[in-house]
Amino acid sequence: MDDEEEERLKAAFGDSSDDEHLADRETSVVGDSTTAVWERVEKINGLWLCRNFLSDQSHLLSAIVNEGWFVEESINQAMRFGDLPSWATELSDLILESVESVDLPVMPADLLWREPLFNQLIVNLYQPGEMQKLEDIGTLPASEQNDTGICAHVDLLRFEDGIAIVSLESPCVMRFSPAEQGEGEGVDVLLSPGSLILMSGEARYRWKHEINRKQIGFQVWEGEEIDQKRRISITLRKLCPS
Repeated sequence: MDDEEEERLKAAFGDSSDDEHLADRETSVVGDSTTAVWERVEKINGLWLCRNFLSDQSHLLSAIVNEGWFVEESINQAMRFGDLPSWATELSDLILESVESVDLPVMPADLLWREPLFNQLIVNLYQPGEMQKLEDIGTLPASEQNDTGICAHVDLLRFEDGIAIVSLESPCVMRFSPAEQGEGEGVDVLLSPGSLILMSGEARYRWKHEINRKQIGFQVWEGEEIDQKRRISITLRKLCPS
């Protein structure tokens, strides 16, 4: 990596000189699940939150930086299908381990047995004031797109049940609303840095989700403003066979 490229990466992700470089470590990129605590989000069947999924984000962030996806400022989303980077596979394994470590119905058993658990990856980089990005480029109708992101949506049926989202760096509020009008009120969920949410069943198919970040760069949670800085999200899904 030359000096110019290093400066571009620092501009996108910040200076990570205090973190141990991924290549210099033999430890896991994503850590372990021994301290994970799961909680069901009330009012939404199939929506589970693990606030402390990652105790240390630095190694996973380093792995994403090493991919070189966000060197140019105009690029803020990366998609991969099929063979995923080794760190994403490791992240999938950790999700499975964490779910299996608790006696809770976090994901249906038939989803946990599938191979692979996930085979599609989206990594989004959000700067302060940006809204949620388009997850499936060119596949949503124009009515669901706008200049700053997308409206509340249910993920396309080309993906199977069971969707995982890992949040890094900055907290944000994700809003869930019924897919059909008149079926209930919306539910807000705080996604803290290092947290993981899993959507299956009703949460995946009957609830829309969105992140409406204010253009001035903050949201409100329980009456307090959230000072939103750069945020990275990792979405893992499984493509349908056909």
